[in-house]
Amino acid sequence: MLSILIIFLVLLIYLGSVFVVSANVPKESFTIVIDAGHGGVDGGCVGKISKVTENELNLQYAETLKTICEGLGLNVVMTRTDLNGLYSPFASNKKRSDMEARQQVIENSNADLVLSVHMNAFPLTSSRGAHVFFDKKNQGGQILAQSLQNALYENVAFAKSQANEGDFFILNCTQIPGALIEFGFLSNREEEALLLSNDYRQEICYAVACGILDYLHM
Repeated sequence: MLSILIIFLVLLIYLGSVFVVSANVPKESFTIVIDAGHGGVDGGCVGKISKVTENELNLQYAETLKTICEGLGLNVVMTRTDLNGLYSPFASNKKRSDMEARQQVIENSNADLVLSVHMNAFPLTSSRGAHVFFDKKNQGGQILAQSLQNALYENVAFAKSQANEGDFFILNCTQIPGALIEFGFLSNREEEALLLSNDYRQEICYAVACGILDYLHM
């Protein structure tokens, strides 16, 4: 009986040490979902001068961000990879069908965070600057959003200084920390021109990547 007790105690100590070691092993790679907002019949807002659709720009920015993040060793899952929406062609409510499909991609991804890429528009044409939003019920999302906003504020002109709460399905539909990024205002002529620039796209996506790394402590 004593020998059995000793073996049991040794086994407990061994398993405890294995658990501690495993818990301290850093994760080999992180996975992020990059969601290019809108698509298909939902073109989003439209450029004041160029008439470019948000759908097009969102995909360009999502693809650039994907390339940068993969170069940093992150795994990337995209919700969409072309200009089409994710909705069923037979859906009576294509917006709902599209968002439900995006939710399914997110839930199947086993991701560490979600980023939704958008462009902004506002009747007051002087409004400009990159702005990040989070779901108020998701603490991890709030921390992520502020990390992204800090990186944007420090590296990109006119970016806002504070992330804000936002009621968006793409953030509300999952417990995974997420943030929605409005990269700029297509209703502002100067900012529209910047958003169409390849150099500016690289610059602002790099700033977002810095925010991601800060959040992930990489």
